[in-house]
Amino acid sequence: MHARDDMDSLDRATRDFVAARPQLFGIAYRVLGSAVEAEDIVQEAWLRWQSTDRTDIREPAAFLATVTARLAINLAQSARVRRETYIGPWLPEPVDTSLDPQLGAERAEALDLAVLFLLEKLNPVERAAYVLREAFDYPYGQIADILETSEANTRQLVSRARKHLSAERKEPVSPDAHRRLLEVFLVAAQTGSLSALEDVLSADVVSYADGGGIRGASRIPVVGRPHVSKYLVAFAPRFWPGTDIRWVESNGGPAVLVSSQGNPKVLLSVDVSEHGIERIMWVMNPEKLNPYAASVDQRGSA
Repeated sequence: MHARDDMDSLDRATRDFVAARPQLFGIAYRVLGSAVEAEDIVQEAWLRWQSTDRTDIREPAAFLATVTARLAINLAQSARVRRETYIGPWLPEPVDTSLDPQLGAERAEALDLAVLFLLEKLNPVERAAYVLREAFDYPYGQIADILETSEANTRQLVSRARKHLSAERKEPVSPDAHRRLLEVFLVAAQTGSLSALEDVLSADVVSYADGGGIRGASRIPVVGRPHVSKYLVAFAPRFWPGTDIRWVESNGGPAVLVSSQGNPKVLLSVDVSEHGIERIMWVMNPEKLNPYAASVDQRGSA
């Protein structure tokens, strides 16, 4: 009889976990900016859930979210040290959001690559507070319990994160305007047209190439319209010939997957305000690029 009860209990535990899984991945991914690390956290949460005495747990999803958020904060604290030795600019790992536009959340907040990049500058607890509030719409009291702090402090954490983002990022444009500007930028970059590039770039534009040390990726950000324009013009004849372009969705927005001879070369995305393109993000590190490209291919062939 006990064996049957144990089986029923594990079946129910599995159902509860599977139902919560998209949200757990969404929390971990936003806190860490890494799909690989988020998967590790979700796996660890599952192992803990299996070995937990679940008798008195009334809200499995809340319990699992708490475990996941705390694990993600701990990992983010150690990831910070690793990222200090990362070669060149670090960008978040892109995710294909075409099937789950909100990535398990109430709202598609804190999903844009530019936002995740800026959140990285906050400490992990601030980041988690912001993510739980803005993307998952958790009440402040519940976030306070997860973070083991007071509700007043939780409100302060979220407020600080919001101020940091609004200070660092101009108001983004509509999705249609974003796509149009990326289209114009792509043609200008491919043809190496200096004047066309200068037309679409904001005065303070920054270009980040995350290559993780691979050849051909700039190891420092390129800053300002004149420098970025000239850099892209010089880069054009070496980079674009013989490449294939595919429009994709990454992190809730339009992006361009550039391949050469069937191998992914870069995922290009931009952050756009009414002043033009503010950030150009080139994800070239194969460890980040290949899983994304594989996910897009898998969906394309499904």
